[in-house]
Amino acid sequence: MLTFLSTRYFRALIAILVSIAVSMASFSCGKPLIQSVSNSQSFDIKDLKPDSLVLESVQVDTLAVDSSYVLPREAQLAEIIKQDSTNTILFDIEASKQDVLVEKREFVIDTISAASVIMQQKTELLDEMTEIESNDSLDLKIIEINPDSLIDEGVYQSDTLVMDSVFSPQQESQLDEIVEYNSGDSLRFDIKNHKVYLFKSGVIDYGNINLVGDYMEIDFNTNELFSKGVEDEDGKIIGTPVFKEDERSFESKQLRYNFDTKKGLIFGMKTEEGEGFILGEKIKKMPDDIIYLDGGQYTTCDLPEPHFSFRFKKSKIIPGGMIITGPVNFQIEGVPTPLVLPFGLFPGKSGQTSGILMPTYGSSTNQGYYLMNGGYYWALSDYFDLSLRGSIYTRGSWSLNPNFRYTKKYQYSGSFDFKYAINILGTEGSPDYSRTRDFRIQWSHNQDAKARPNSKFSGNVNIVTSSFNQYETQNTFENKLSNTFQSSINYSTNFNKKWFLNVNLGHRQNTLNKTFELTLPELSLTGTQIYPFRKKGKVGNLKWYDNISLKYSMTARNSALMPDSVFLQPEMQNYFKNGIKHTIPISSTIKLLKYLTWTNSASYTERWYSQTVQKYYEIESIDDNGNVSGSVNIDTIGGFKAARDYSLSSSINTRIYGMYRFGDNSPIRAIRHVLTPSVSFSYRPDFGEDKYGYYEEYYDEARERFVQYSIFEGAIYGGPSRGESGSLNLNVTNNFEMKVRDRNDTLTGTRKVVLIDNLTLSTNYNIAKDSLRWAPLILSARTKLFKNLDLRYSSAFDPYILDSAGTSNLNQFEWTVNKRILRLKNASWNLGINLSLKNDSFKKKDKTLDGDNNKGAKTGSKDAAQQPIMPWSININYTFQYISNHSYLNYVLDKDQKIVQTLGFNGNIQLTPNWKVSVRSGYDFQNKQISYTSLDVYRDMHCWEMRFNWIPLGTWKSWNFGINIKASVLKDLKYEKKKSHLEN
Repeated sequence: MLTFLSTRYFRALIAILVSIAVSMASFSCGKPLIQSVSNSQSFDIKDLKPDSLVLESVQVDTLAVDSSYVLPREAQLAEIIKQDSTNTILFDIEASKQDVLVEKREFVIDTISAASVIMQQKTELLDEMTEIESNDSLDLKIIEINPDSLIDEGVYQSDTLVMDSVFSPQQESQLDEIVEYNSGDSLRFDIKNHKVYLFKSGVIDYGNINLVGDYMEIDFNTNELFSKGVEDEDGKIIGTPVFKEDERSFESKQLRYNFDTKKGLIFGMKTEEGEGFILGEKIKKMPDDIIYLDGGQYTTCDLPEPHFSFRFKKSKIIPGGMIITGPVNFQIEGVPTPLVLPFGLFPGKSGQTSGILMPTYGSSTNQGYYLMNGGYYWALSDYFDLSLRGSIYTRGSWSLNPNFRYTKKYQYSGSFDFKYAINILGTEGSPDYSRTRDFRIQWSHNQDAKARPNSKFSGNVNIVTSSFNQYETQNTFENKLSNTFQSSINYSTNFNKKWFLNVNLGHRQNTLNKTFELTLPELSLTGTQIYPFRKKGKVGNLKWYDNISLKYSMTARNSALMPDSVFLQPEMQNYFKNGIKHTIPISSTIKLLKYLTWTNSASYTERWYSQTVQKYYEIESIDDNGNVSGSVNIDTIGGFKAARDYSLSSSINTRIYGMYRFGDNSPIRAIRHVLTPSVSFSYRPDFGEDKYGYYEEYYDEARERFVQYSIFEGAIYGGPSRGESGSLNLNVTNNFEMKVRDRNDTLTGTRKVVLIDNLTLSTNYNIAKDSLRWAPLILSARTKLFKNLDLRYSSAFDPYILDSAGTSNLNQFEWTVNKRILRLKNASWNLGINLSLKNDSFKKKDKTLDGDNNKGAKTGSKDAAQQPIMPWSININYTFQYISNHSYLNYVLDKDQKIVQTLGFNGNIQLTPNWKVSVRSGYDFQNKQISYTSLDVYRDMHCWEMRFNWIPLGTWKSWNFGINIKASVLKDLKYEKKKSHLEN
């Protein structure tokens, strides 16, 4: 009986191993399905029979059985029992005719064939197994074996598993790739039904499919996957499955997926599509990745219970395309709204998507009801797009606004925006009726610095009509108050780093005086500085002529200054003027007596023009008394003409330092004075002489005298100056600094304080004049106090007396007549304060945290803990200017004093993490009224946002209230209510 039982037990063990191998082979069609198993896994085989033998904790690294292995006795097996593994893998075998092969790491079963199992001595199995070295143990627990299901014989080999004819054939799997799976808690194998169960943090990977969840089933008969969440101790569903295929991810309550058909059935799904989320009650996934929903909603809110959604009964999701629904209802906090649409189209991918741009509706007192900024957006490609918006008003106003954007990575990017509008205010025939035609052209182009290192092209064009901003309701603060606009299109390059070329197209306009200046183009070419007398590579002491240098530069310009009414009109070409200017400066620097720097320079300038002017006086009428009246006529004479001039200059300057020390015990350690005197002389001949031919004259019949004029009058670069000049210039600059004791400076113990940053006295003496040779003395100074207060002073003192009318000087010194050296002509004081305050402006700095790189983590945690509850900041700008002009009438002093003040401030405060308030205002002291004032309130409502802007007074008096969805895909879903400044 014992021999019989031992034989039965041995056959049971062999049957188990062979059955496992057969099952694994049938699952994978010759490919391994189990790729990896955690260290020290435990295999449990259940369904005990009363007469079965229980084998526990047989630890082996690799279980290899051949024809020489026999089953040991029960007592012998008990001696090698080891401790159970922490992780458990369960195998259930019910009346199975299959043999199972289990390996700790990875194994391959190549073929399965039928054969008989050769019985060998029972003791050899135990001897062979004890010789196996085990790094990681595999715990095999044979809980229960049905002896009736075991076969008598079989043969097992490491590469080939042979079965006899009693095993039923297995169905081939249709899986194309390896299924990899593991579990954080346990794995359970149902061998009979070809199923695997994963518990707690299970992960399954099959090709591009990944599934994570706390409970999963794999059925290898049908190649289906099932997963759902489980309840925790509190009854809450946790570990819900997250299914990911390629870039698409589904979070659901329960799902079922077939590997062969690639179809899936999902319940309680949430997935991200573009910038939004799709929530569905029942979802069917098709093999072509098209998804059908039964009972769903679309939202851009990421909460489990979204703040808003579009609910629908049926929907179809096209991957990378659109989300198409049946009748849709817009709901807020689950409450239906009256907004019901017969169907819905939502973008199914992020980025560029063509579609309709929803307009804003409302009413205006002067323009009527309107639909504003509606249109269509074309996503033409990944490199450029186009939007076309328009507005229409019931009283006739309308506008059209195309916008084109383009970009090429690492090359360039830009946009072109054009807006044309017909603005009509009031009713035709009424006194307040007006009709204007306005437009705006904006173009910007930016080149990546790495695209072409030796050249650069950029553009910034901003052209508007004078009344455009008056009707533009969406202007920023800066645009509302701006009356000057300018543009620039620039290209620059260099030739071998020696010649630099710059080409510029530009415009400048003023909407107050309605002038328009256009430059088409302006070109400049500049060479590097060269030393013609210095030998290449010369080292050591340089001779005086080695420092002689020269440089060449050329500029050419074609521009026009015109009224803005003629812009883009045929007569615009009559305003253009052009010219070319060449400049060659020559200079040399010499050191004198080690402390003096002597600089000599000469400059030659030549201008080329294609036309000159000629003036003459034309008599129009002569009255009875012989009085002549007429006008000066100007004719344009075509032909090339060059204007040449030159000048010479020489200067000597040095720097003198003075220091007064107070001692180490004094709060003031020292005061330093830096004195920089300079003397220079410049000379320019009189180019008004007849030999140059630059000046002509005509006889003014009305004033009965000859008038001299320049033939280059009005030319773009002007012409040579008339009158000889030989000027001796004197200039003295002073800087005063103070060094004071500073206990906070642990390195030097002192800090520097600037007393006067620049105190300058300058005048000149013109030796070429026959009288009034001394120019007024100019005194200027500036300093900065407390880092925020800037103080400037300037004044002019005249050495000559005035005539009785007080309009011109007489050639007599003030000292000779009035016994004073100088007479004050004018003086001005300028005071500027710029303060920036915030929460920590009045807190003492924590020195223990300064410069300590080893306490970065502590510093960060401390800063995080000290974040202000209500962050705020305020900027204050104040300027004060006092101007005093001294004039004399009949030698009596008359002071014309004027005070100019400006005050402006802006600030913001974050009342809560979601509420923010900003205010901007100021005071106009001249008109004694509050300047431009605005109040902005912002509310963050998670997936929504609210804005309120109020300008309570002035020209731009208006208010605007709006609530909109944050996501750009639904940015046109908003509510706006406003009152325009045009309704005042």
